Amino acid sequence: MKKTAIILGILVCAIALRSQQLAMIVVDLANWNVGQPPQGWQVTVNHGKPEIGQCHEGDAVCLHLKSVKASFALERNVDIDPSRTPILSWRWKVTQLPSGGDFRSSATDDQAAQVLVGFSGRRVLTYIWDTTAPRGAMQTVRSWPLMHVFAIVCESGAASANQWVGETRNVAVDFMRAYGYAAPHIEGVRLQINSQHTGTTAESFFGDVAFRSAL
Repeated sequence: MKKTAIILGILVCAIALRSQQLAMIVVDLANWNVGQPPQGWQVTVNHGKPEIGQCHEGDAVCLHLKSVKASFALERNVDIDPSRTPILSWRWKVTQLPSGGDFRSSATDDQAAQVLVGFSGRRVLTYIWDTTAPRGAMQTVRSWPLMHVFAIVCESGAASANQWVGETRNVAVDFMRAYGYAAPHIEGVRLQINSQHTGTTAESFFGDVAFRSAL
């Protein structure tokens, strides 16, 4: 009986450990100091002047981005194994879409909000809130120098504007769909806004962003 009890105890512990959710919060805004990028992040500017601020929604802190004919991002390096933590979740809100924005043309490739995931091998997935392209649209976009970028439209237009929207994506599945092989390690994450191509204004907000092992 004692031996059976020990075996059962080991099995229970093993199941409990297996069921525990691994998580890595890549944007932790709770301890963000005003006037600086969130801890571990840096600002990159492609065009124009970045407007980055801190905001509050109830008890939660959020990130505020505004682009006036500009293109900029916050990015950070990470080391994430998508075979263990493939679930990416985040919250975002768009209050102003870049008029005429449409990722399917380089002349109008502006979005109020993007979440980009960079993998080893110079492969990128970008999840976007587009002005015009329909939700669910996905295709390779104009490649950056030495980079391959595949875009997926998570939200489209103003139907959900001015309200927080939660998103959940399995990046391993999305990567396989985009590139045809298993996702390699994730090396970077970027939150981006741009409106320079359309010469307009865009505004968005982000909450915490995290990778998890399960829903």
